[in-house]
Amino acid sequence: MSTLQKKPVIIGAGPAGLTAAFELCKAGIRSIVLEKDNIVGGISRTVQYRGYHFDIGGHRFFTKVKPVEDMWREVLQADFLHCQRLSRIYYGKKFFYYPLKAGNALRNLGILNAVLILLSYLKAQAWPSKPETNFEQWVSNRFGYRLYSIFFKSYTEKVWGMPCTEISAEWPAQRIKGLSLLEAVKAALLQKQTNKDGDIIKTLIDAFDYPRKGPGMMWERVANIVKESGSEVRLNAETLNILWDGTQVIGVRIKTDKGEEVVEGTDFVSSMPIRELIQRFDPPAPAEVVKAAESLKYRDFLTVALVVNKPDLFPDNWIYIHDPDVKLGRIQNFKNWSPEMVPDPAKSCLGLEYFCFEGDGLWTMSDQDLIALGKKELETLGLANAVDIEDGAVVRMPKAYPVYDPGYDLAVEVVRNFIQSLSNIQLVGRNGMHKYNNQDHSMLTAMLAAKNILGHNYDLWSVNVDQEYQEEIKGEKKGLDDLALVATTQPRVPRRVERAPKP
Repeated sequence: MSTLQKKPVIIGAGPAGLTAAFELCKAGIRSIVLEKDNIVGGISRTVQYRGYHFDIGGHRFFTKVKPVEDMWREVLQADFLHCQRLSRIYYGKKFFYYPLKAGNALRNLGILNAVLILLSYLKAQAWPSKPETNFEQWVSNRFGYRLYSIFFKSYTEKVWGMPCTEISAEWPAQRIKGLSLLEAVKAALLQKQTNKDGDIIKTLIDAFDYPRKGPGMMWERVANIVKESGSEVRLNAETLNILWDGTQVIGVRIKTDKGEEVVEGTDFVSSMPIRELIQRFDPPAPAEVVKAAESLKYRDFLTVALVVNKPDLFPDNWIYIHDPDVKLGRIQNFKNWSPEMVPDPAKSCLGLEYFCFEGDGLWTMSDQDLIALGKKELETLGLANAVDIEDGAVVRMPKAYPVYDPGYDLAVEVVRNFIQSLSNIQLVGRNGMHKYNNQDHSMLTAMLAAKNILGHNYDLWSVNVDQEYQEEIKGEKKGLDDLALVATTQPRVPRRVERAPKP
């Protein structure tokens, strides 16, 4: 079959799915993109409410993967802004610059606390906690317990919904690689953004690019380009079944406003969550594959967007909330990402981020109660007065973060082997591969998947075998074939400590 006879079907219109369609369009291949929601962009969408634009979390556009940056710039052109970054940590009713600034940190901590932090660090160096099995031990051994309790414990437990003593030491070893108290102090004093090897630490970058009206602008534009090329992007098209004949996928049964239908194709690319994908195979996938997929778990997320009748609240793009007295994890100030996110210059729009599990107390709260909670917590933090908050909206995002709990990797391997036994389906993106990808990495897996449809033979799973800390971007910007660089963009998420069974 010639490539021009191909009929790819892509499940999901997030960054991965739309990037695959975009790359195929460039090669003259028309595809069909199926999206169950009524909006494109996935977790990178931009929600609009009464003219206010807000992210589902803040999405910095920063990468060292040249094809990804080229695509961003090709699509957005003059609508791609360059933003200066300001982010701080809220702790003990004070604001700490992040990256740390020596004078600010010392003033906020006080001389006595700074001395105690130093003593705690020296104690950790002399008598480290062994064996080093969990997050608390790993971080305390490198920063001292006192600094760990200030800058790591509360926020980490909010994000992942488990005590730091239950998070494996493997995760911080990847996420915080190359950073210690001495490196942090050096960075604060010298304002360096590189580690001892000279690599850029992505967390510490002081500027980034951003679409004029949020990341959804990028994906709405890509969807339009794809449609103008003759491909389809079908919204409100929920995947009900993956039809297969034992060796390959032959079609996707979908549900739309007009009823059910089967979309046939020659090649299939899926970015839907692995668990849901396998559950929808018809006839059913082998029992061991279904069992493996159903064991995969996710951390969910919701944003409470509040319209505040004040032109300027604080200068930050975002603030990390390290305060155990509030449920709030992070605050985005969208006007400081781009002025065009807020239609009225006399007002502001804040995005309050809450991390939760689908079905728990936060997730099931009514929108009105969540807005009331957001008002109360903003006032508690001293960031806004409740009387100045005139409106709000809530957006829930299920399966925002794949969870790496014990046995997840074995489960993914079972699913991967099954998928690879089929000749014409590829998995891409964060949920599609159950990997905590950044946007640029999700796009990159999709670019490689499109190349495979055109006759190449990339192993999409092998690009992630090097488990380097994703925040360190090494070298110059490279192309698709530099898989060593691709590997450095793969972040990790925490897994629970695996404990020996009781005798």
